[in-house]
Amino acid sequence: MNRRFVLLGYVVAGGAVAVAAAAAWLASPAAALARLSVLAADPVRFGVALLALTAVRPFLAWPTTLLAVAVGFGYGWVGVPLGVALLAATALPPYLLARTGRVRARGAWRTADRLCEAGERLAAATGGVRAVTATRLLPLPSDAVSVGAGAAGIRPRPFLLGTAAGELPWVVVGVAVGVSLDRLAAGDLSAVDPTALVAMASVGALLLAGPAYRTLRGEGPASTA
Repeated sequence: MNRRFVLLGYVVAGGAVAVAAAAAWLASPAAALARLSVLAADPVRFGVALLALTAVRPFLAWPTTLLAVAVGFGYGWVGVPLGVALLAATALPPYLLARTGRVRARGAWRTADRLCEAGERLAAATGGVRAVTATRLLPLPSDAVSVGAGAAGIRPRPFLLGTAAGELPWVVVGVAVGVSLDRLAAGDLSAVDPTALVAMASVGALLLAGPAYRTLRGEGPASTA
């Protein structure tokens, strides 16, 4: 009897692994782009598919640049403004979740208080728009930046403006990959010139350097915008 239960346990575990693997394959960015390619012949249907992809992306933890790649694939360079709008929209769920959780976490955990206070000081010293723009330019996960902005108490308007400005270079890079059918067909979704990454990271670091230094020294904030 015990052997039967053990065997049944192995079967269930194996089935669970198989289901998880199948789900991961079906939910992979490459599989999503393969499906989008079927819709690319119809701009309206393609746009609806992009909106759906924008809505579910935060819950699947896909890279935001995937949206820019899809926009470039479907609309080419004229889709850059659309790509910026989609990346700003898909950043809202984690930002709002963190902003709501920040209110509940304050006073409940000392570590959460310290992290929120550090983020608030840096945001106040840098300015909301500048802080979000700079961190978007750094090679950091987009959702982590959104969560950090929400935890720091940055208001929605500066968050959206900073997101649009900071994500613009990433949109251009993603559209460039999407426009290249050869790269897309080969499944190369990360064919980014390292020079562009270094340049964006350098600009982001320069934007944050002065305010971060003043914050560490305990000087007053330069701006609260």
